[in-house]
Amino acid sequence: MDIDRPHASPHTRSSRWAVAAAFLCMLCVAGQTQAVTVDDLARRIDALEAQNAALQAKVDRLEAAQAQLAVASPAPASDPARAAAAATAATEPASVAEPATIVSGYGEIGYTRPTKAPEQTNVNVGRAVIFIGHRFDDTTKMVGEFEWENAVTSASDTGEAEVEQLYIEHAFANGWRGTAGLYLMPAGLVNQNHEPTAYYGVFRPDVDTKIIPSTWREVGLGLSGTTDIGLGWETGLTTAQSLGKWDPASDEGRVRGPLQAIHGEGQFAPASDLAVHVALNWRAPGALLGASVFSGRIGQQQPGFPGDDARVLLWELHARYETGGWDLAGEYARGTISHTEALNASFLASAVTNPTLVPSLFYGGYVQAGYRLWQGKYYRLVPFARYEILNTAAEFGALTGADGAIVQPDEHLWTLGASLFVGDGVVLKADYRHYRHDALPSPVPPGFTKGDSLNLGVGFSF
Repeated sequence: MDIDRPHASPHTRSSRWAVAAAFLCMLCVAGQTQAVTVDDLARRIDALEAQNAALQAKVDRLEAAQAQLAVASPAPASDPARAAAAATAATEPASVAEPATIVSGYGEIGYTRPTKAPEQTNVNVGRAVIFIGHRFDDTTKMVGEFEWENAVTSASDTGEAEVEQLYIEHAFANGWRGTAGLYLMPAGLVNQNHEPTAYYGVFRPDVDTKIIPSTWREVGLGLSGTTDIGLGWETGLTTAQSLGKWDPASDEGRVRGPLQAIHGEGQFAPASDLAVHVALNWRAPGALLGASVFSGRIGQQQPGFPGDDARVLLWELHARYETGGWDLAGEYARGTISHTEALNASFLASAVTNPTLVPSLFYGGYVQAGYRLWQGKYYRLVPFARYEILNTAAEFGALTGADGAIVQPDEHLWTLGASLFVGDGVVLKADYRHYRHDALPSPVPPGFTKGDSLNLGVGFSF
């Protein structure tokens, strides 16, 4: 058989004849007795050429890969952050990039049966919230949160429609972040993390609504950052409450809390007097320890106003620790309003019967324990207990009971219940609340204080 192939070139044919002759000579010299045909030699030559072609292909691939690495790795070895970013950009597909605009939200619906007033049993769509965030570039973003409370908003209903957050945040090269707009005050465990999946119980703790007026927001400028040891800090200059909003004819200041009764929320908020705030939070795996302080004048420079020199000071401490299925938390907040005597004296001298006075001291705290009793693939059951002590009118400066300043006793509140989490974004809740003094539900606003009650709820966040 001729070893020439139909597509072999003359150079290839002569090369193969030379190789074949060499093999025959070697076999003859060695005295090999095995017969070797020309076809055997051709097959062996083809195998050698195939191996050479494979080796050359590997070399070509290695050279191409080295060339690609030289182009795709401009970051120097001394800049690991840029090198990591370049490596990520080179390996991740473009389809996984974070979208510029994000829409999310949360909501909650509650059932309440007051045990001492069962005729007031009700179901309420407490909150429906839409969150919109937009990132203009790698350093600047907008955050907006829009909320509807109590299902229906109109002139004759108790519902509310409100802008809960609306601010611009810019990240600086040194890792700090600047904020401008309407944003949440960094106070306590709940104010900045108030979604129904973030706290136990159908309703937020009373300390986090009556002492720290969740959700508490102000308009201003803020600055924040995080250190290498896990310590985060926030500070800012913002609007403050207006004592001119205090209504002595309403018990809102006692039932809802003093700061709830005089807040601005960004609605033509008086800004003649401003306030400052500072917060520190240290985080480690499973642990959080923090504190904050807010202080500012709240007379708002009103001509002839007897409370023009008044100043609010609210400070708080909080901690949370999770280990072995346990979720332990505690919080204490204490507030003062100075120079209230002249304003309260004017209320007592007015035509208002039994006026609600501005307290010079209000405080509250709680301890809480939850335990992950059971966890499956999609479910997690956490029973919990919370004990609160609070007082929205503990002192009235130099005024005494003889003057008409009635100090109310500390309220003690037990909340026992359980939360069944469904996946990461849905929770079913049940609890029972027991008050030592305010056992009946309050009328201002309807259902703000539930009193002794059995409560059921469903909430979600995404």
